[in-house]
Amino acid sequence: MTATLDSADTDYTDLIEGIAAFVKRKVVPLEEANRELLENPRLTFDEKGGYSAPVLDLMRQVREASAAAGYYAMFAPEELGGEGLGALALFCVWEGLSHLVGPGRLLPDQVIGHWTSGPSFLLGEVHPSLRDGVVQEVMSGAATVCFGMSEPDAGSDAWAMSTRAVRDGDSWVLNGTKQWTSNSAHGKYAFVWAVTDDQKRRDRTGGITLFLVPTDTPGFAVDSVLRLFEHVGGNETILSLSDVRVPDTHVVGAVDQGFALALQGVSNGRMYNAGHCVGMAKWALEEANRYTTVRTAFGNPIADYQGVSFQLADCAIEIYASKTMSVDCARRLDRGEKARKELNIVKAYTTEACFRIFDRCMQVCGGMGLTNEMRFVSGWHFARMVRIADGTGEVMRRNIANSLRKGDLGF
Repeated sequence: MTATLDSADTDYTDLIEGIAAFVKRKVVPLEEANRELLENPRLTFDEKGGYSAPVLDLMRQVREASAAAGYYAMFAPEELGGEGLGALALFCVWEGLSHLVGPGRLLPDQVIGHWTSGPSFLLGEVHPSLRDGVVQEVMSGAATVCFGMSEPDAGSDAWAMSTRAVRDGDSWVLNGTKQWTSNSAHGKYAFVWAVTDDQKRRDRTGGITLFLVPTDTPGFAVDSVLRLFEHVGGNETILSLSDVRVPDTHVVGAVDQGFALALQGVSNGRMYNAGHCVGMAKWALEEANRYTTVRTAFGNPIADYQGVSFQLADCAIEIYASKTMSVDCARRLDRGEKARKELNIVKAYTTEACFRIFDRCMQVCGGMGLTNEMRFVSGWHFARMVRIADGTGEVMRRNIANSLRKGDLGF
């Protein structure tokens, strides 16, 4: 485990060091006591492909302990008991945590509430009547949520969604299918986007509403777990809604105005991805640098050969560029700038750089780089996946090009 954490802004140094101490004090002992459960995928996942009950219990323990320590809900609104921290804090905290723990460890990710499954700005839009129940459950870590937006035919183009919600008296009835819905196999509640005015949706002026749906509501079903990279299980699912009825109080925000909330969530996700990728890339470079200084070939450490050392130098160049642009973008967002072009640049560059860095680090470590022991393969899987999650590199480039055509040429 990497021994130190750092931050792009000294204002968050104490926070990041506190999280590091919490991981060492609370998370590491749980990992050590449950190593077989967490490292044997046949035990980590159940027969349906979701996390097994013992693993879910460990995750809950970490969430609740982190919430009690003041870390888990820090990105939730202040009026709900969170800290309301902004984009720079989001980047710095995830960079620090990812740098500390590296890839392939399930429990550390539970320390900070993820925007799709834990406390986030969306809780501040929930009807006041649900705050003593739903909101407090999620804030405390006792319950999790999922983010149901993508569909089989509506991924990058979310306006193409076909899930419908029809008002029926004081209730709404939802029908449709969602795909790539993280955590829906385990979440107690689902944030579900549905079309409520088809004309507005076609005009792309609104017409999409966000609903809070308890996952035990009749008609809500997880149809299958999507397994990635030939793994035996996973956290992404396909779910269906068949005449799912929720009361009017389960509308989140305003009717027909849910798309803006989704965009805000995706923006948070892109900054989260940047922090995650920069931290993971730093971890990978440190591990590869350490290995290449002790592994010898032809009488010398392999780090002495330019075929190795130049690849590590390229990693350092991309990490510095990734971190610098991410911090600049986060500060723009915290100042109230929209920074759409910059956020798309950050998402595309950091995720692709992280992938290249893991690939180089695996290469310079030779056969050992392919082993489970070094954990590069787990990081490579993460980096490959995150190039698609929350907007592909191609969509990011499309968005950047649109900004340029509109005259946004400044940096």
